[in-house]
Amino acid sequence: MSQRTYNQLWAEAQLELSRLLSEELPDEPRHPEKDRVVFFQRLSMLYVRYIQVFRQLEEVYDQVVHPQKRRVIRGILEGVMGRVLELKNEMVEKEFSEYHYMDDVLHDMKLTPKELEIPIPRYFISDRSIELQEQKKTLTEILKRVEVTESPEPLTAKHMSQEEAIKIIQLVERARQGRLRAKLNSESRRMNRMQRIKDPGAAAMELASVCIQKVWKGYRQRKKAKIAWEEEMIFLGMAMDPKIQVPGRAVITARASEAFTRIKLEEYNADYQKSSVAVTNQLRDVEGHDMSKAMKDQIRQWFIECRDAKGSFPDYPDVEGGGSALIFAEKNPTQMLEEIAAKEEEEANKKSKGKDEKKEKGKKDKKKEIEEEEEAGLKMLPSAFLSDLEVENKTFVDFWKTRNESRNFHQRHEVELIKEEKRKDIEAEIRIQVDEQMRQELAEWKLAVDKDKGGKTKGNAKKKKGSKSGKKKKKEKDLTADRTLESLCQELVDQGLLKQANNVGLQEYLGDYNYLGTTLRQNDIEPMPSLSDVRQVLSLHAILPLGSQVVHEKATLIKAILLAGPAGVGKKMLVHAICRETGANLFDLSPLNTAGKYPGKSGLAMMLHMVFKVARLLQPSVIWIQDTEKMFYKKVPKEEKELDPKRLKKDLPKFLKLIKGEDRVLIVGTTKDPLSADIKSLCKIYSKILLIPRPDYGSRRTLWKQLIRKQGGDVTRALDLSSLAKISDGYTPGHMVQVIKSVVTKRRILQQNWYAKTPLGKKRIKAATGREEEKPPAKSKNKMKK
Repeated sequence: MSQRTYNQLWAEAQLELSRLLSEELPDEPRHPEKDRVVFFQRLSMLYVRYIQVFRQLEEVYDQVVHPQKRRVIRGILEGVMGRVLELKNEMVEKEFSEYHYMDDVLHDMKLTPKELEIPIPRYFISDRSIELQEQKKTLTEILKRVEVTESPEPLTAKHMSQEEAIKIIQLVERARQGRLRAKLNSESRRMNRMQRIKDPGAAAMELASVCIQKVWKGYRQRKKAKIAWEEEMIFLGMAMDPKIQVPGRAVITARASEAFTRIKLEEYNADYQKSSVAVTNQLRDVEGHDMSKAMKDQIRQWFIECRDAKGSFPDYPDVEGGGSALIFAEKNPTQMLEEIAAKEEEEANKKSKGKDEKKEKGKKDKKKEIEEEEEAGLKMLPSAFLSDLEVENKTFVDFWKTRNESRNFHQRHEVELIKEEKRKDIEAEIRIQVDEQMRQELAEWKLAVDKDKGGKTKGNAKKKKGSKSGKKKKKEKDLTADRTLESLCQELVDQGLLKQANNVGLQEYLGDYNYLGTTLRQNDIEPMPSLSDVRQVLSLHAILPLGSQVVHEKATLIKAILLAGPAGVGKKMLVHAICRETGANLFDLSPLNTAGKYPGKSGLAMMLHMVFKVARLLQPSVIWIQDTEKMFYKKVPKEEKELDPKRLKKDLPKFLKLIKGEDRVLIVGTTKDPLSADIKSLCKIYSKILLIPRPDYGSRRTLWKQLIRKQGGDVTRALDLSSLAKISDGYTPGHMVQVIKSVVTKRRILQQNWYAKTPLGKKRIKAATGREEEKPPAKSKNKMKK
């Protein structure tokens, strides 16, 4: 699609976003909703509508090439992501469940379950492609060094007793005799059949011809009925046309166009960066001196006006308060002095009013409780993203919506916009320098003019004392301050604590949507979540915060997630998918992996320090703890006492507290037996606990179909997938993979597809799929040569 189309799509998304903001930020606050069902219905409607805006903005951001537009879209996209996450958390708090079912909302809005999927922004990977390639390169080099240093294990013959050897020989000999016996029996049957054949008469010939006609006509009629049925299903939209299953020319052209747009995007972004640097230097050289002079004149004028109004020079505003930025506000000197005096009075009366405030707080709390009792109902929680979304939406409406871009057909950056943006940055830089100079000048003026009032300078001393009186937080001791990041990474790789994540996407975690969730809940039956629900929840709570720094800092901080489910449901695959979608590094602190490494308390502290330090430096990072129930055993089994699986139980919570909002580090634990652990201590570490069940009927049907195709098999109407999904109730995806690998072998695939490799078979496939293209006549080549 063209850039004009994506601009229209952006405008549509902004229109829907403005409607949502007007609903969420009305002029008069909404009254609390007493009906829980109505409140949840409103939440779910907002959630679905925000997801639609999210999907549109993600597509626009991936294909728009204008560098300055991309920065505006990025801010709006991150705000929408954060709001979706807030609505999800609010639904969890109101419904007390991690999984929610909105099939009735989808029906009302005429949407498909596919449109409810959380899209994973492609810029998580594309914006960090160079960084990720370098990290992957260094990690592979370290892994190669480790493989070279490791000595291969010597080949040793397996010890076998005499009885076992005799049994193997007997087994092989009996198999050989059975094959010979079967061959002799088949030859004898063939000989008997030949002896029975006699000269057929006229009646026998007629019966044979009738039999052949019967079989042939039946075959032809069945074939016609099958073709008619397939055409009817394609016409009704119940089946896919084989010609459409293979990507056509239009699809291939669209994909090539998208790839070309991404290359153009990188080129435009590089030009924008170079231009911004050049414009900044030019503005600093040309306008920097005039800006500094104008600021100084304005500040001096403010000094004089304050002295004329109050009879003394004012105190210069602090750096924390904004410095001279307060002076540049549109206020009179008297208003400025009143504000500064009010701030000083508040700071002086803080200590004396401590006890009174506690009493007032107690009274206020009682009043609030009374008000809450009077206005009992459900309210929306305050949002950290709505204000930013409102500002960004206003920027779009005021500037980009009505902007004439007829002269910017190629959608390159605009220099005037860069000047407006960088001029503010340069003013901020110059203001810091001017503030330092004017503080000194103000001190000189006070000494020269106000000699009789020398005690005025005590105000600054008081402020300095106040700043010193604040409690200093204890910094974490850096046990590896003298070591480089590369050496730490190499040691962690050597010990098997830093691993390379598998190339698995979240969409490869197959599962169908739960279509009866709302109906079951209306009948007071709690539905079992489907694998599609698991995928959606992990996208929200793990992938979006890890991929976006803004979302991670402003949204509710989730430090640890526990995936609980039976063996084979795909917990390990989900951990690798999180790393793959966000470009995160994978650290393995599983009890079995850390057994025997870094012994003693000091060694354990060093190991955790190194892992968390490297995880912060190379963020986003995922720390995986497989079989995490072993850390919280109620009673350690005898066979695992030597491994000491509970060694991380005391120290891990301490390091978990050090993770802050700016650290994109997530701990993911997996367990198949949570009941063997102490549930109380397990829940203290993991703030989110997600149940991953066995697949339901719809998910099993999808899994059988896709896994057989992935293995190389051909799924036709002869295979009854519905019955297969029904009889495999209780199977996990791991069990299905094992079954398919044991049945759909390479030998069977070769036997099935041998004809397709012949020249005639290849032509037949091309004709069936409609890929056969007309070759140009040979005469055209001769004409071109001439």
